[in-house]
Amino acid sequence: MTNIQSVQLNSITPHPSIEYWSVCKVEALFEMPFLELIYRAAQVHREHFNPQVIQLSTLMSIKTGGCPEDCGYCPQSARYQTGVQNQQLLEIEEIVEKAKIAKSRGAARFCMGAAWRGPKPKDMEKVTAIIKAVKALGLETCGTFGLLQEGMAEALKEAGLDYYNHNLDTAPEHYQQVIGTRRFDDRLSTLGKVRKAGLKVCCGGIVGMNETRKERAGLIASLANLDPQPESVPINQLVKVEGTPLENAVELDWTEFVRTIAVARITMPKSYVRLSAGRQGMAEEMQAMCFMAGANSIFYGDKLLVTDNPEEDGDQRLMAKLDLEPETEDNRWALEK
Repeated sequence: MTNIQSVQLNSITPHPSIEYWSVCKVEALFEMPFLELIYRAAQVHREHFNPQVIQLSTLMSIKTGGCPEDCGYCPQSARYQTGVQNQQLLEIEEIVEKAKIAKSRGAARFCMGAAWRGPKPKDMEKVTAIIKAVKALGLETCGTFGLLQEGMAEALKEAGLDYYNHNLDTAPEHYQQVIGTRRFDDRLSTLGKVRKAGLKVCCGGIVGMNETRKERAGLIASLANLDPQPESVPINQLVKVEGTPLENAVELDWTEFVRTIAVARITMPKSYVRLSAGRQGMAEEMQAMCFMAGANSIFYGDKLLVTDNPEEDGDQRLMAKLDLEPETEDNRWALEK
C-alpha cells in the first residue's frame, strides 16, 4: 500500500489544466485513509454543488427482457433463467402516465431503459414519439437503449432527449470477464456518437463484480478521462440475481463502495454522482456516508428496471433526517461556482 502520509493531497488532485488520470493516481486516492478521503471529497463537492441538494431521477423499463447480450450481471439477458418476463415496447400512454406520477412525486428527470443490444431502425419512430411525449411534460429525459447506429443519436436529440445513458460497466482489463458479446470499444463508439449529436452523457459503472481495487480504479480512470467528462455518473453496486453468472460474486465491503463514490467525486468534480442500483440493500448510515462523500443524485421510485429500489416514502424520510432537499432551478448552484 502507498504510504499515504507522505503523499500530499495536491499531488493526487489534478491541476485544472491537467485532464488525464492514470490508474495509479486513482488507486492512490482509493488508498487514502478512509475519513481523510471522505473529507477531501466533501470539500470538492462543496466547490461545485449545493451539498444540501439531491437530484432525483426516476427510471422505467419501457421494453423488458429478451436481450441477446450476455452481461453477467443482467437478469434481462435471454441467456439466463432469472424469472424476468419478456415485455415488448410499452405504449406511449402508459409511459406518459408513469412520467406524470414521477413528476408529481418530485422527480426532475425521467429515464427510460429498453433491453436491446441496440434499437433497430424500425424502433426509432416509436422511441422518438415517446421521448417527445415525456419531454412535453416538462421533465428532463434520459434514455438507455444500448448501442446506437449512425444517425440514431441525432434523431434522439431532435426528439428532445437530454441525456443518453451508456455505462462503461467496469475497467477495460476486467470487461471480458463480465461481457463477451460486445467490446469495451463498442461502448466508447456509442458514447462518441452521443457526444457528436450534442446529447449530455450519463455514464458510470458497476462495482462488486469480483473486480480488484485496481480494476475499480481503472473504471474510475476510464470515466474521468472521457473528454468531456460525463455530466452524470451512476455508480451501481451489483445486485446479485439468481440465475446470472454473478449471483455468487464476493460481497463488496460497504467502505469500498463509499470509497468509490468519494474517488468519483474527486476525479469528476462537476459531474452528478448518482447512487444507483444496490441502494435497496444499503443501510441509511451507508447512504448518508455516500452523500457526505459527494453523491448528489439518486434514482427515486420503487423499481430500477427489474430490480427493487427503496420506496419513495423511505427516501423522503431519509432526506428529511439528513436535511436534504430535491434539486430545483432555485436551489441548484452553478457548476462554474
